[in-house]
Amino acid sequence: MILPTQEKERIISIDVMRGCALLGIFVVNMLFFHGPYIYVNPYDWYQTPADQEAYKWIDIFVQGSVYPLFAMLFGYGLAMQFMKSESKGTSFSRLAVRRLLILLGIGCIHAFLIWSGDILITYALAGLCLIVLMKLKPLWLMLIAALLYLLPNGLLTGLVYFMTKLAPDQSVLYTAIQKVEESAVAYSQGSWFDVFGQRLADWLYMQGYGLNVVLILCTILPLLMLGSAAAKLRLIERARELKLFWIITVIIAMTAGTAIKWLPFSQGDDLFTMTAQDTFGGPLQAIAYGGFLALICTIPIVEKLLSPIAKAGRMSMTIYLMQSILATTIFYGYGFGLYGKVDIATGTWMAVGIFVIQLIFAEIWFTKFKQGPVELLWRKLTYSKI
Repeated sequence: MILPTQEKERIISIDVMRGCALLGIFVVNMLFFHGPYIYVNPYDWYQTPADQEAYKWIDIFVQGSVYPLFAMLFGYGLAMQFMKSESKGTSFSRLAVRRLLILLGIGCIHAFLIWSGDILITYALAGLCLIVLMKLKPLWLMLIAALLYLLPNGLLTGLVYFMTKLAPDQSVLYTAIQKVEESAVAYSQGSWFDVFGQRLADWLYMQGYGLNVVLILCTILPLLMLGSAAAKLRLIERARELKLFWIITVIIAMTAGTAIKWLPFSQGDDLFTMTAQDTFGGPLQAIAYGGFLALICTIPIVEKLLSPIAKAGRMSMTIYLMQSILATTIFYGYGFGLYGKVDIATGTWMAVGIFVIQLIFAEIWFTKFKQGPVELLWRKLTYSKI
């Protein structure tokens, strides 16, 4: 029987990274929770100076930069489970497939019954693809990941660049006013069934009506592969030994990533700058964030101070789903109906406040249990003799 990672085996810095990523994800998701973010051009939608400034810093340092970190950590965790099963001589594939299929089911429940911006479905599908490649050496994982990511995304970004130059009027993202109005009515005033219909429409829109399957193979899967390669090389566990490597990586990745993320503000917001920002700037910043956290967690006092965030990272699925449940209850019509009534700064502080409450919840929970509530359920459903 393959057991999940026990407390004494955990790598605290990985849990800290997960916890920090969860906060960043919530800050970004809050834009979706309290407004029609997916249907607007955010660079001209927000009118007040406070909203514009708040969005600017979220866009540059959080949006598109935290989900790649979480994806790489997801791949890191899968590779750790693979290596653990290899050392014990047990089957990894059967258990991993089982776990990922259940994760897929949880993601479907989340996407269709709670919130349309679910990421669990995407991770589950990409994880199933990763299982086939898990036996590859780290070098091959990194090379294939680079090819899968850079070739199609580089080509797409190049095409968008030429389109921007040839037809600048066609390269501007326009706000879909009708969809904005439909969202406002459904989420702020609608019943649960009205919200369900809008949620389904939003999910289909965000998935490109099926086209996002290609994006999973060209975006999320390579990030998982990169995380798996890092796990096999034990780059996080060896952070103290690899201090110089991580310092150089953090400086280069953060400088390049931030420069790219700044493009919509320095060069104008069009499809090219927005595509380059998330496609290349975000993952580079994610690597920098991960490396920075790996380095500071080698300092005992810092590791201790970040222990509450690590505990949240240990129950990442519980925290993630809880955020959706709380936020939709606050903003949707079947709850407190605050959709469209909160500015970005307020929404961001609400996210931070809820996350602090979650940290307290995690502290209390782990005095009695060794895993989060959703993680305990997941374990009961997936771990058995195989």
